[in-house]
Amino acid sequence: MKRARNVGGFAASALIAGAVLWSLVTTDVELSRLLSAAPRIADFLGRMFPPDPTVMSEIVRGSAETLRIAIVGTLGAVILSVPLGILASDTMAPPAVYRLVRTLLALIRAIPLILVAMLMVGAVGLGPLPGIIAVAFHATGMLAKFYSEAIDNVERAPIAALESAGAGPILRLRHAIWPQMAPVIARDTIFRFELNLRESLVLGIVGAGGIGFYIQTYVRSFQYDKAASVTIAVIIMVIAIEAVNVALRRRFT
Repeated sequence: MKRARNVGGFAASALIAGAVLWSLVTTDVELSRLLSAAPRIADFLGRMFPPDPTVMSEIVRGSAETLRIAIVGTLGAVILSVPLGILASDTMAPPAVYRLVRTLLALIRAIPLILVAMLMVGAVGLGPLPGIIAVAFHATGMLAKFYSEAIDNVERAPIAALESAGAGPILRLRHAIWPQMAPVIARDTIFRFELNLRESLVLGIVGAGGIGFYIQTYVRSFQYDKAASVTIAVIIMVIAIEAVNVALRRRFT
């Protein structure tokens, strides 16, 4: 048994090393190209400073829209993930059901967020709505998986006790499963909200609303000083949300 594990570990290490070596050899990465690009990068950064403070109204408007997209998108994902998480749990659902739902969630996670946003822009038009739909759809694939794992990882003794007393699935979920999984659910939901906010920042590039729209607009029109102001605002927003999320995770876990 130990020898088999050693052989398996060696094979996995060799496979990873081979993949890294193959990537380095076949990828067109040349240090000389990077060095020759240094003056152009310096010129680009030089055009961004000093930042233009006259775009503050656009920054406030875009930041508020990005925050709304993340909040409403996360809420939609939570609403969808609760029933899907239950159905994807082998504790709560029969094998035929949870295997089908897990496959569906894997397919959702496999679709890039930016592709979903582009499809939604084409379907419902520009603005925050396609961003909200894209965030809710994409986040559901992850949150529902987290919720199902939280259900499956709880202690089984309380569940068995209620089951032997004749309690149905809803009662088992409410009195035996939920008290154990609530801190995990809170942690995972807060983490996903932070990720949704970060992803919402770039959705404006494809017209799905948010502050990313202004970054795209200013860069394409060569107004790099205004793009710098928006970029600084994005950095401040991410840092602030990170601090809030850390405090919330400490509170709920």
